[in-house]
Amino acid sequence: MPSEPTPAARRPRLTPAVADTRRAVREALADLPAGSLALVALSGGPDSLALAAAAGFEAPRLGLRAGAVIVDHGLQGDSAAVAARAAEEARALGLDPVRVVRALVEGSGGPEAAARAARYAALEVAAVEHGAAAVLLGHTLDDQAETVLLGLARGSGTLSIAGMAEVAGLYRRPLLGLRRAALAQACADQGLEPWSDPHNSDERFARVRVRRRILPMLEEHLDAGIVEALARTAAIAREDAEALDAMVDEVAEELGELAEGGCSLPVAWLAANPAALRHRLIRLVARAEFGVALTRTQTLEVARLATDWHGQGPVHLPGVRVERTAGLIVFTQAPDHTPDTAEE
Repeated sequence: MPSEPTPAARRPRLTPAVADTRRAVREALADLPAGSLALVALSGGPDSLALAAAAGFEAPRLGLRAGAVIVDHGLQGDSAAVAARAAEEARALGLDPVRVVRALVEGSGGPEAAARAARYAALEVAAVEHGAAAVLLGHTLDDQAETVLLGLARGSGTLSIAGMAEVAGLYRRPLLGLRRAALAQACADQGLEPWSDPHNSDERFARVRVRRRILPMLEEHLDAGIVEALARTAAIAREDAEALDAMVDEVAEELGELAEGGCSLPVAWLAANPAALRHRLIRLVARAEFGVALTRTQTLEVARLATDWHGQGPVHLPGVRVERTAGLIVFTQAPDHTPDTAEE
């Protein structure tokens, strides 16, 4: 009697969903040096499982290696079993190395933020240990739309509305142009059985409420193409933000003057230029020289030293003192001081 066909042999022919996923991954990997390793961040869900299957297929054809990292957050009773199953699937897809990492979820900002921070920390450690050239993330077009809506709701500026970048340092998001439904179809077409994370239907989480309630409502009452429209908005906002940031980086090299214990910027330049450049330059100095991330309220208080000067005293930021003197806005290191202005 003929032997039982392997799972791969039972999989149907190449379908549009599988082809689209493979093409997206091939394009994302094309510039990596021959022989290098790309690690897939694999949860076992449909998005990351489709990504793992495509990476396992495309990487060898590009002279690359594909592996997987499964981060077990320990947030559910069966999380270890879920992680083990995902590891088995990764090995069956030809990925090597495959590593399961247990991450400690703790810290401020809510459970979503804490889990995300723990996950990225674990991915970075695994990438260093294995010498990976890239880590592939399974974020989709739908994820991008959700990110834009959440950024709009929080009023957190252009960078937030710009959503997620296709390439950000070590990380690559090959699937940002594909819908979540297409990736589920790619799994079905290949005989893959993804895991369904119960957290993805838990409406205690803001992203889940956006996914299950707000986006469907917008699609029904505004436009069926709202997901694509939000993703286009993200792309435009990112182009603008990156261009402005590049301009400010050049300006900072020309204008920023290092002083003893601090840095200064000329009032005349700050007052004469658009707010978008002025505010970016102020935030850049605070971040680069003092490691402080300014809120919008804090940024505006500093900017007023140049644009609305009426003899006011220094602005006190966490660990930084900013004052106007002799035509300069001077930033100096200072003991931590709780600012009078309210955090946004």
